[in-house]
Amino acid sequence: MVKYRKRRKLRAKKSNLVVMIVLIGLALMITIGFRVLSQSVSDATKVENATDQLAVEHRKFIRTLAPQAQRLQGEYNILPSITLAQAILESDWGDSQLASKYYNLFGVKARSGSNNSVYLDTQEFVNGRYITVKARFQVYNSWDDSLTDHARLLAQGTQWNSQQYHDVLAAQNYLQAADALQKDGYATDPAYTEKLVSIIRNYKLYQYDD
Repeated sequence: MVKYRKRRKLRAKKSNLVVMIVLIGLALMITIGFRVLSQSVSDATKVENATDQLAVEHRKFIRTLAPQAQRLQGEYNILPSITLAQAILESDWGDSQLASKYYNLFGVKARSGSNNSVYLDTQEFVNGRYITVKARFQVYNSWDDSLTDHARLLAQGTQWNSQQYHDVLAAQNYLQAADALQKDGYATDPAYTEKLVSIIRNYKLYQYDD
C-alpha cells in the first residue's frame, strides 16, 4: 500500500512537471508571437510613415515647379503637365546629382562653347540596351532657370534643327505631347512616352494645363 501511494505521488509529480513544461512552452510561444506581431506592426507603421513622407515630398516638388511651368506655358506653349512629368522622370524628383547639385532637371546637354557645364556619366539606350557614357551637361543657377531653358529648347529647337520639337508644340493634349517627344527624338528610352503618361495620370498633373 505504501509503495502504491509512492508511485501515485511520483506519477502526480511527473504529471505536474509535464503540465508546467507545457504551460511554460505556451507562455514562451505567446511571448514570441506577441513580439513578432509587435515587430510586424512596427515595421508596417514604419513603411506607412515612410510612404506618407515620400508622398509629402513629391507633392512639395510638384508645387515648387508648377507656378513656373504654368507661366512658361503662356510664353512657349509647352503644357505644364509635360514639363512637370519630364522634370520628375529626368531628375528623380529633384534628387539626381545633376538636379540637386547643378539644377539641371531635364538632363539637358551643354551647348557648344558653353562655359557653364559639367562632365558626368549618363545612361543611354543604344542597340536595345542601356549603356553608360560620358556627356557634358548644362549647369543652371536655379530650377526656374532649368525650366525656362527646357521650354525654350522645345520651342526653338536644337542648334541643328529649329523645328526639332514642332510636333510637341502642335500637340493639343498631354497624350499627343508625350508621344511627340519620343517621335521628335527627345529621349532614347523606348518607353519614354509611356512613363510620362503614367506620371501625369498618377499625380493628376493634367490639372495644371489650361
